[in-house]
Amino acid sequence: MKLSEILKGLTYTSEGFCDIEIKDIAYDSRKSGEGILFVCMVGAFTDGHKYAMSAYEKGSRVFLCQRKVELPADALIIITENTRSALAKISCNFFRNPSRELCVIGITGTKGKTTSAHLVKFALEAGGIKTGIIGTVGAFYGDTELPTVNTTPESYELQKMLRQMADGGCRAVAMEVSSLGLKHHRVEGTHFGYGVFINLYPDHIGTNEHDSFEEYAYWKAQLFPMCDKAIVNTDDPFSEEIMKHCKGEIITYGYDSRADYVLENARKVKDGNLLSVAFDMKAKGKDKSFTVALPGEFNAHNALIAVALSEQFGVRDEATAKGFRDVFVRGRGELVRESEDVTIIIDYAHNGISLKSIIDTAREYDHNKIITLFGSVGGRTECRREELGTVSGKMSDFTVITSDDPDYEDPRSICEEIAAYCKKAGGEYVIIPDRGEAVSFAVKKAEKGDILILAGKGHEQYMKINGEKVPFSEKAEVLRALKEKKEGI
Repeated sequence: MKLSEILKGLTYTSEGFCDIEIKDIAYDSRKSGEGILFVCMVGAFTDGHKYAMSAYEKGSRVFLCQRKVELPADALIIITENTRSALAKISCNFFRNPSRELCVIGITGTKGKTTSAHLVKFALEAGGIKTGIIGTVGAFYGDTELPTVNTTPESYELQKMLRQMADGGCRAVAMEVSSLGLKHHRVEGTHFGYGVFINLYPDHIGTNEHDSFEEYAYWKAQLFPMCDKAIVNTDDPFSEEIMKHCKGEIITYGYDSRADYVLENARKVKDGNLLSVAFDMKAKGKDKSFTVALPGEFNAHNALIAVALSEQFGVRDEATAKGFRDVFVRGRGELVRESEDVTIIIDYAHNGISLKSIIDTAREYDHNKIITLFGSVGGRTECRREELGTVSGKMSDFTVITSDDPDYEDPRSICEEIAAYCKKAGGEYVIIPDRGEAVSFAVKKAEKGDILILAGKGHEQYMKINGEKVPFSEKAEVLRALKEKKEGI
């Protein structure tokens, strides 16, 4: 693509501009080379201007900068006010504005983004609308999985993913939009068909995130001027502020009887080893009922988003209901359906609050014993060990204490520290530092009617040990243990 096409709509200055052909864009000097435009992006930890010469040495000759850099005379230097914002704009141009070919559904909130995005995807796809998903557990469309680092990817990666999804036949994309993604211009230039507001709680406040709750709330709200329509949870106190920022139609949902989609009679359902939530709702004068194959009343609330969007896309209720029956979220309250008489839940809960939440959810269903397996990361967040040990000691019938990214710290030492708090809280426990062995023990210990919660790893496919990411899949370990249990090994 010609440089002038990539820079279209961007305010910039340059000397000796030459409209050369550009093969790609890079903001990491290690990925630069001949024909690649290098963006000197200023980040929280580093400044891309420092690596301009390295990019030049690798073959790049065109540089997008916020200030003058010293480079050989054959380098074309383009100056713009903000290279983060500029990267977003030129990435949209370079990938031919894929969001204009898709209906991008931006979902924001402190809690529930991941589950809500999956509910939307499963409902729409049950109605024949191929839908991509971008968020915390990765990016997917069809049978294709795309690697991600952040909940909301950097703008270049985001536009590349959207282009792949558009070319792959997707009509819609359900995308988690984080406050930092908005603050750091990652979604700038993206056209959103819908913006969804779930809720707002104090979070992500501190170094390299947000200075205050007010700033956090401000950035959450910035999604909505970018959207054609908005879907808003009116049960949340911040919803009124959100609606001030909406430029198009506003669709509301919640328990509030004035909402467009009103939740009623949410109830827990246990079918064998599977936990679900059923609910009734009123929408446009009609009564409807659905069952969602995920545990917890909050998932009924989140499901209203998918019902509203299904109607917007013309999906019939029967298809939406099928999507809800089939839905699963990898590593987020994920039910292991292969387990026949024990309910097994894989969840990402890795602090006291999230562990309490998943145990609370499990306790709402009929059960025999609750067995909880978890660990805590090494080298940091030692305070979490007290939270985790105390919560499980008080709320679980039995605790299996194991590893979770011990890194350079001794796994047994971490386990013993957690165990001290578990014991103090009156809990019964065992320490098994090897997580694979711990999972096997827990699966074989669990009896009919028990609920086994495996917390901490969730969707992750590795264990961080001595500075290396060692392959590890909680789901694979569970399936192996179930097979051994069935065979009497």
